[in-house]
Amino acid sequence: MNEVVKLTMDGEIGIITVDNPPVNSLGGSVPWGLMEGVRIFEQDYRVHAIVLLCAGRTFIVGADIRDVEQATSGHGEGFIERIRQLFEATRAFEHSTKPVVAAMHGTALGGGLEIAMACHYRVAVPSAQFGLPEAKIGLIPGGGGTQRLPRLAGVAKAAEMCATGEFVNATVAKQFGIIDAILEGDFPSAAVDFARKAIGKDLASRRTCMLPVKTTTEASIQAELDAVRAKINTRAKNLIAPWKAIEAVEAATRLPIADGLRFESQRFFDCLYSEPSKALVHMFFGEREVAKIPGIPKDTITNAIQRAAVVGAGTMGGGIAMCYANAGIPVLLKEVSQEALDRGLQTIAKNYAATVAKGRLTQSEMDCRLRLIEPTLVFNRFGEADIVVEAVFEGMELKKNVFAELDCVARPDAILATNTSTLDIDEIAMATSRPSQVIGHHFFSPANVMKLLEIVRGASTSEVVIAASMQLARRLGKVGVLVGNCNGFVGNRMFGPYQRESQFLLEEGAKVEEVDAVLEEFGMAMGPLAVSDLAGIDVCWRIRQESQHLYPRDWRDAVAIDRLHDLGRDGLKVGAGWYRYAPGSRVRLPDPTVEAVIAECAGAAGVQRRTVSHQEILERSLYALVNEAAKILDEGIALRAVDIDVIYVNGYGFPAHRGGPLWYADQVGLSNVYDKICEFRRQHGPWWEPAPLLQELASKKSTFADFDRRKKIAYEKIS
Repeated sequence: MNEVVKLTMDGEIGIITVDNPPVNSLGGSVPWGLMEGVRIFEQDYRVHAIVLLCAGRTFIVGADIRDVEQATSGHGEGFIERIRQLFEATRAFEHSTKPVVAAMHGTALGGGLEIAMACHYRVAVPSAQFGLPEAKIGLIPGGGGTQRLPRLAGVAKAAEMCATGEFVNATVAKQFGIIDAILEGDFPSAAVDFARKAIGKDLASRRTCMLPVKTTTEASIQAELDAVRAKINTRAKNLIAPWKAIEAVEAATRLPIADGLRFESQRFFDCLYSEPSKALVHMFFGEREVAKIPGIPKDTITNAIQRAAVVGAGTMGGGIAMCYANAGIPVLLKEVSQEALDRGLQTIAKNYAATVAKGRLTQSEMDCRLRLIEPTLVFNRFGEADIVVEAVFEGMELKKNVFAELDCVARPDAILATNTSTLDIDEIAMATSRPSQVIGHHFFSPANVMKLLEIVRGASTSEVVIAASMQLARRLGKVGVLVGNCNGFVGNRMFGPYQRESQFLLEEGAKVEEVDAVLEEFGMAMGPLAVSDLAGIDVCWRIRQESQHLYPRDWRDAVAIDRLHDLGRDGLKVGAGWYRYAPGSRVRLPDPTVEAVIAECAGAAGVQRRTVSHQEILERSLYALVNEAAKILDEGIALRAVDIDVIYVNGYGFPAHRGGPLWYADQVGLSNVYDKICEFRRQHGPWWEPAPLLQELASKKSTFADFDRRKKIAYEKIS
C-alpha cells in the first residue's frame, strides 16, 4: 500500500505491518497508512479478522519527536495533520466490524499504545513494555490515551502512567487489563491464531470507547487521583503536563468519550506550545546529540568491555562497582584493608536490598549482581580487566601513586580511568607509561543511580579509548558527555562560581534557608548549601585546598565553608553543616551557630550586610553558571552548549523543564543576561567579568542555540 505500512493476508486474516525503521514512529505517512489499511480490509469480503504487527525490533513508539519540535517552533502543520489522522485511525480500528488484534513486541509507547487500546484485542510477547511517556517531553497523550486507559486499567493506574510517563511490563499490563494475553513462541503466527479465535465474537463489549471507567464511587475516584497527585507533587511542582494529564483522566470519569477526547485535545495543545515542553524536547535531542563526537567516527573499532576492576570501595567505588554489575560486567573491587572492604560490600548489599524492598529488583537478580562483584585486597588479577577505574580520595598525590601501581599490573591495552571530579587528567596520566590509555570517568553520587558520566579526555587520550568510553556509558545506562581537561572540567568548574555566589549572598545578608528555597522554587533538586551538606563539607573543603592556587589572591574569597569545616560541621553525615539535623533525619533545621559564623566572615571581609531580594539570589546564582559556561565553551572544554545543558540537568539537579542553564539563558535573552552580569561586575568585583563569548553573542542578538548550529555546520563542511 505504501513504503511504511504493508498489507498481507494469512488465509482469512488481514495483516497490517508497520515498517518505519528504526523505531516505527508515527511520522510520515504511517497514520494515513493505518487508516487506509483498516478501510481496505473492511471492504475485503475475504478478510474476517485483522492483525496489526510491526517489523523490526519494536512496536509503534509514538510520534516522531522531530515533528513535535517543529510544532513547538511554529511549523507544525504536518504534525497537526498526523494527529488528525491518528484519531481517524483509532476510530477506524475501534469501529471495525471485524475483530482487530494489536500484536505488540519491544515497546508500545505513546501513540502506539493509544492505537493498540483502540483495537478490540491486545496481545504481547513476555518481554514487551508499555507506556505513555509524553509527560517526559512536557506533553500529555493526545490520541485518546487519557480516555481509553482508565476504561481498561482503572483511574489510579491510568493517572499514574499518564502523569509520570513510567512504563509497565507485560505481566503488569495483563494484570491491569491493558493487554489480553501474553503469547509465547512464533509471535506473528500466535497472533494470527489468536485473531482466528476472535472471529464471530461480539465486538460491542470489546470496543474500549464503549466501556465504563473501571472504578466504584466518586469518592474512590477522588481518593485515587489525590494519591497520584501526592506522588508527583515534589518532582512535578513546576511542570504543566502531569497535572493536565490527571485532569484529562478525571474527565474520562465524568464525560462521554467524545467530550472526553475533546477535553484531552485541548489540554494537549495547552502543553504543546508551553515553555516546559520546548525545554524538555531540547533535552530529549540533547541527550542524543552529546553522543556524536566530531572527529571520532561512529564506527571506530573498540573492544567491548568484558571485565572491570575498581580501586576503592568507598561511596563512589562501591557505587561504580554496582554500575558494572548492573550491566552484567564482572568487576574486581579492591581496598587496602579487610575492614574497609567489608564496609564497602555491606553498603553495596544494603543498597541492593533497598531496591529489592521497593520491588524494582528480585532477590535472585540481587544475588546474581552481588556474585559479579569480587572483593580483593591485592592487584593479582587486575591483568584480566579491560578497564580499571580508580575511585580513591580526591588528592593528586594519592591518585598518581595509584596510577603508577596500575601501570605495573594492568594490561597494556586496558583503559585506565580516574573518577576524579576536579583534578588534572594529564598530570595523573603522566604517572603512567601509557597516557594514551588514561581518561577521566567522572561518576556522580550515588554512582549507581545518577545518569551522568562526565568523560574527560586528556591531551594524549586515544580516539579508541574515547569511543570505548562513550559506548561503555550507554551500556552502563548513563548519559556520557565528553569534556576537556581543566580544573573541575565542566560541571564542577561551573559549580564553583555558583557556590561562591551562594556564600557571598549569605555574607551580604541572605539567610541559608532563603538561598536554598529560592533555587528550589526555581526547580533545582536541592539548593547549593543543602548540596554541600549532602556531599560533605569536608569534601568541598578538600577540593578547595586542591584548587586555591588557581585564583588571584586579591579576589574576595568565600571562607565560611572553611570555618564550618574547622568546627567539625561536615554536613548531613555528622548532623551539622550549613544546617543542623536531628539524628537519623534529613530535615534541614536553621542553626544560629552558622549565622554567627557568616556574620563573622562578613565583618572580616568588610561587607556591609543588607536585605537581599529573591530576584538577586536567583540571578546571581544562575548567571554565575551561565558566565562560566560561556568561558568553557569559548575554550573548547565543552563541545556544544547543549552538552553543558545535559550535564547540568543529569548531574546537578538543574530542572529539565528549564532546559539547562544555557537554554534558560537563551529564553531570558543573552543581552539581558550580559547587561546584568556587567552590573554585577561594577557592584561586586572582577570575578564577574563577562565571558567574551557571551558578550559576542549578546551584541549580535544571537543565542547559544545559534552557536551550536554554526559549529555543527562548520564541522559537517570539514568532514
